[in-house]
Amino acid sequence: MSKKALVFGSRGQLGIEITRSLRRAGWAVVSFDRHTADVRQSDVVHSFVESESPELVVNCAAYNTVDRAEKEPAAAYYANALAVRNLATACRKGNARLVHFSTDYVFDGAKDQPYTEADWPHPRNAYGVSKLSGEHYAFAYLDSALVIRTCGVYGPEGIHTAHGNFVETMLRNAHAERQLRVVTDTIASPTFAPALAEKAVALAGDKRFGLYHAGGGQPVSWYDFAREIFAVCQLPADLVPTTRAEYPTQAERPLFSALSNERLEREGYGVMPSVREALVAYFDRREDALRQGNRGQ
Repeated sequence: MSKKALVFGSRGQLGIEITRSLRRAGWAVVSFDRHTADVRQSDVVHSFVESESPELVVNCAAYNTVDRAEKEPAAAYYANALAVRNLATACRKGNARLVHFSTDYVFDGAKDQPYTEADWPHPRNAYGVSKLSGEHYAFAYLDSALVIRTCGVYGPEGIHTAHGNFVETMLRNAHAERQLRVVTDTIASPTFAPALAEKAVALAGDKRFGLYHAGGGQPVSWYDFAREIFAVCQLPADLVPTTRAEYPTQAERPLFSALSNERLEREGYGVMPSVREALVAYFDRREDALRQGNRGQ
């Protein structure tokens, strides 16, 4: 008999990959998008978990418009924190395990080397506060919660999702022959969604719990990441380096937020792909996604 997993936020670029990875690993998956299950509503979450009796619940739902969160912090908190409380209490009642995804933005960026799970979080914006609060809710209600922090997720299904991703933004502007001004002084570890999903499903299958980092394979500035995008897809672009001082945003972002995957590697889950490897795989899968349409469900 197949193990059953519920996936909330299943139509986002990570949710689609999580659903696929779970099915490949032999799980029976019941998927919910934001239209079929609003994780902010406790009674809805509890009803689904109770009726489906899953062994595993995976939360890919999130409020991730970072700048808008500065104007509506309550909305971000409801979606990224209180919704996790709903999921955690439902899992506790139903004896299910919870996998929840968090962010590099729980850190302030003062460090100059990749952040580990032992580093003290200090978010600098409302989005980061809401995501850190979600972590606390998961661990407050569940002894066996698995929380995975990641960074700048991009997957080939981003061509179909509402907000897309950084790669698609770069391609769209390059095709429109717009000048692309990209910051050189903000360092992150952009993460390939299929690789992240694979690691998350492996951890869940092994019944791991606690806090893990799973970011891209190496720290990179957003400017250098953009250069790699255009090098891999061989598309000419008017790419201009700039700094964050010339590109103000509503939310303060960490200057350095790359994540260390040392724990993941030490425990035998392998390495995340390098920037070049991930982008090559991205464009290979992107072609398939364009041909087939969004069939992640």
